[in-house]
Amino acid sequence: MKITKIGHCCLVLEEGGVKLMTDPGSFTAEAQEKITGLDAIVITHEHQDHFHSDSVKKLLASNPGAVAVTNTAVGKLLKELGVEHVQVGDGESTDIKGIKIEGFGKDHAIVYGDMGPCENTGYFIADRFYFPGDNFHVPGKKADILALPVAGPWMKTSESIDFAKKIQARVAFGVHDGMIQPFFRGFVSVVMKKYVPGTEYVALADGESREF
Repeated sequence: MKITKIGHCCLVLEEGGVKLMTDPGSFTAEAQEKITGLDAIVITHEHQDHFHSDSVKKLLASNPGAVAVTNTAVGKLLKELGVEHVQVGDGESTDIKGIKIEGFGKDHAIVYGDMGPCENTGYFIADRFYFPGDNFHVPGKKADILALPVAGPWMKTSESIDFAKKIQARVAFGVHDGMIQPFFRGFVSVVMKKYVPGTEYVALADGESREF
């Protein structure tokens, strides 16, 4: 699987001739809107750093064969924009040109008090790659590649490391790191190497592509 990190949680996945984008949010609007050849846009939840409505409309216009894949809550927002979607919530799945997309989890992690709650769906893609969105929901199946949230107002580093320990993926890379200075992102590599040695951790830079 070829993975290009546009930034934060926006990724482009290429597997078996199929091209998918995850979470085109406000942090990465300019870069993500240039992507073409997409077959699907997968959106975990409605927060603006994951779902930038103007970008989604532009992407679907410039990628006429692409479909939006998301949960009920984001689906309602898309319908208000006049955009149809394929619903994949917790326990549901769909197939995009032979690539399976499965939904896991229901809730966004709490920031504090009543801040943060919304429907959050983690997505397991092509039976290999797990992208949890903003929660540490364990999918109950083996992930080969993990997009590991490493920063944010809803989490701390110890929770990220504990999640990586539970998933035990062959390889992981950091996401949800748009608020971290690039030079500091390597800190996660140090912690992962020490506490989760069974998982190879890659500090994937914004704009970088890797074959996994």
